[in-house]
Amino acid sequence: MIILIVEDDKTIASGLEYSLQDADYQTIICHDVESASDVIATQLDHIDLCLFDLSLPDGTGYELCEAVKKQQDKPVIFLTALDNEVNVVMGLDMGADDYITKPFRIRELLSRIKSVLRRYNKQANTPPATTINIENISINTQEGKVYKQGQEVLLTALEYRLLLIFANHIGQVLTRNQLLERIWDVAGDFVNDNTLTVYIKRLREKLEDNPQSPTIIKTVRGLGYKVGG
Repeated sequence: MIILIVEDDKTIASGLEYSLQDADYQTIICHDVESASDVIATQLDHIDLCLFDLSLPDGTGYELCEAVKKQQDKPVIFLTALDNEVNVVMGLDMGADDYITKPFRIRELLSRIKSVLRRYNKQANTPPATTINIENISINTQEGKVYKQGQEVLLTALEYRLLLIFANHIGQVLTRNQLLERIWDVAGDFVNDNTLTVYIKRLREKLEDNPQSPTIIKTVRGLGYKVGG
């Protein structure tokens, strides 16, 4: 497993490099957006996960996340000293898979990395099956692809997993707690309820004709959400 680390604080970068290599990961270290952009452009095929500091001397981790997601759906975790909802939501909206606030324990970071990689591996190993249709949305679970009126809709691994949960419970009201339990593995994940709100919003923006008045992922007041039925 190769991890791209982009961190301008060289002391922190060295500590991350040592700890990740000690955990049997290979690492590529960059200290600014310019050098990281070159790596993303030329080596992304070989990178398994990206760790991006949000504040960099010549830009932000948001830019790098956008560059990664435009090329391939590779997992991205943000390292941030800015522990507030706006920055968290912005990062998730950019397609990031998780974030961790400095200062952090290396064991916590390793747990987050393993968890995100597990989710991606589960998506890659989706068993052969079938097509699930919800209104004008079609989910091909063999390919792990989603289509709206025949046009492919690009989803992140966690967005896809959330949609599959709904697709496998057509007509059933799912509470927020039920959704969180199914999205996140019990061990090793640090659940933030804001995350679910962000992913529901993002799915609606990608799937609904009118996200402000959703007809696919419907809110059931006081209970949760329901698809179909």
